[in-house]
Amino acid sequence: MKLLDIGTVAEQSGLPSSTLRYYEEVGLIQSVGRHGLRRQFDAPVVTQLALISLGKMAGFSLEDIKGMFAKDGTPQLPRAELHLRADALDQQIRGLTRLRDALRHVAECPAETHMDCPKFKRLMEFAARSTAKRSAESTRR
Repeated sequence: MKLLDIGTVAEQSGLPSSTLRYYEEVGLIQSVGRHGLRRQFDAPVVTQLALISLGKMAGFSLEDIKGMFAKDGTPQLPRAELHLRADALDQQIRGLTRLRDALRHVAECPAETHMDCPKFKRLMEFAARSTAKRSAESTRR
């Protein structure tokens, strides 16, 4: 099997070598040896790094992602958890769509000032409630 130098893996994955070293340190990936001072990886590590990037994009923590790989690095994706994450993304998309629409309305609102715009007032109330809710949730953790 062909081994890839850390520089090659960095180039192919688009990740800096420092990130690769960190991922190895926390157990997300494994080097298989060294050539001089440079770490060497099996070629499948590039696929593994792509899955890690996808997991990060989906909002999973590195610890969550680490649990999605077997000891040998093969993916073991938890389908039920992926459905839950997709549902959460759907909810986030709906919220962001509403926010975008409200901002467009406020930008084009014919009211003399934004404070005279009922939709802008509702948007501010929503923002205040959302901030209070996030604050309460972070306090509970």
